[in-house]
Amino acid sequence: MIVKEVCVDNIYDALSAVKKGANRLELCSDLEQDGLTPSYELLIEAKLKLTLPVRVMVRPHSKSFVYNEDELNQMKKTINYCKKMNFDGVVFGCLNEKLELDLKKIEVLSILAKPLKVIIHKAIDFTNSPLKSLKKLIQIDLVDGVLTSGGAKTALHGTEVLNKMMDIIPENFELISAGKITNRNFNLIHKKINGRFYHGRKIVGDL
Repeated sequence: MIVKEVCVDNIYDALSAVKKGANRLELCSDLEQDGLTPSYELLIEAKLKLTLPVRVMVRPHSKSFVYNEDELNQMKKTINYCKKMNFDGVVFGCLNEKLELDLKKIEVLSILAKPLKVIIHKAIDFTNSPLKSLKKLIQIDLVDGVLTSGGAKTALHGTEVLNKMMDIIPENFELISAGKITNRNFNLIHKKINGRFYHGRKIVGDL
């Protein structure tokens, strides 16, 4: 089964995505900044009105993916709340000052997040080698998947790396292709990647 995951930042778009055939939702705030942590009010509303699996963005700011202790504590609070509310999963990513994955912070947050699904977002695309970063990431057993464009600006431009990523992931690991995937280019991208998981704001059409 192909999973089409739609990222939304309000309940109206979430309900529209459901009607148009989304299989799963990623809930954020402020998609104009590529998605930040949603408010508790939005999380509560989502729980009341949505039946699809929902994964929650955990990203306290858009300045970078480098987080200090205060910001890390904010992320921990959000993750704990998502556990309490029994969401399907959380989506986050941490880099260090050298713009490589901060595996220690990722592991700490992943341990805290369980039993929720743990997905590392497109922070991986800002590393020097997304493919090498993925190889390190899959050694953390607690991580269930990664959202990536293969390091390119769009999934369509990153298909070569995405295919290499597909070749190295463990059987139950979700490689979620992302980056300007819409209902118009989906078939072309799927033909090139032949993946199971895809992500986009307009992947089931305009909301």
